[in-house]
Amino acid sequence: MIRVCVSGADGNMGSLVVKYVIQDPETELVSALTMQNSPNIGKDAGTLVGLEKIGVKISDKISEVLDAKPEVFIDFTVASAAEAIVPKVLERGINCIIGTTALSKDFIKNFEDTVKKKGIKGMISPNMSLGVNLFLSIAGVLASKLSGYDIEIIEAHHHRKKDSPSGTAAKLAGIIAKAIEKDLDSIVKWGRPKGMTKRKIGAEEIGVHSIRGGDIVGEHTVLYAGPGERIELIHRAHSRECFAAGTVEAIKFIMEQKKPGIYQMSDLIS
Repeated sequence: MIRVCVSGADGNMGSLVVKYVIQDPETELVSALTMQNSPNIGKDAGTLVGLEKIGVKISDKISEVLDAKPEVFIDFTVASAAEAIVPKVLERGINCIIGTTALSKDFIKNFEDTVKKKGIKGMISPNMSLGVNLFLSIAGVLASKLSGYDIEIIEAHHHRKKDSPSGTAAKLAGIIAKAIEKDLDSIVKWGRPKGMTKRKIGAEEIGVHSIRGGDIVGEHTVLYAGPGERIELIHRAHSRECFAAGTVEAIKFIMEQKKPGIYQMSDLIS
């Protein structure tokens, strides 16, 4: 059994991961972390997600959850919380998977450097869905084959989502820019301002657009528009369960790896 700690254990995504970890025969939830002043502190993690009691209480103390000696620490919080908590996890030599988005470049670099220094295993993925990560791979292949086509990315999420664009849309843009051998920062347009703004043709521009409304779980579209035709590559998440299922697969995957270091969901897919 793989010993797991989930941070953000009573959030929308974290609680679902807790449920999947408890239900999977190869993983064991040994501790669960929440934010200070959460009304769920002290509650049993099992009953909190509609299952039987498992004897693991929700805690707001990082030292307490790490003292339970998890082998893998999972973070589904917000960027500010992850950036404060995860360094303490890595210092203990605990493998870490982060599903939180909008992380700073400095944090990501420090995360990767520390994982290598400590000789442990780590993963940061803006989207833990197996389907999305296959979608990302296909998006890059199409971009490399459709020379001269205009490429636009449109993402839609629920109205509670704070970061824009989504981490998945940003990753899509990076994958596509690499596939067409362009520097992302020099060609990306994060939305377009009102007024007379003409689009640059083909590979000279990638547009990324965000929509927020209702309870949309997550939808990503890549539009490849060429002369007389277009291709639309779409992934729609119907529920958050695909992200939780992918997270459990990622836990198993990194624990199976013999070498320490940074892994990607694309490694799992391949």
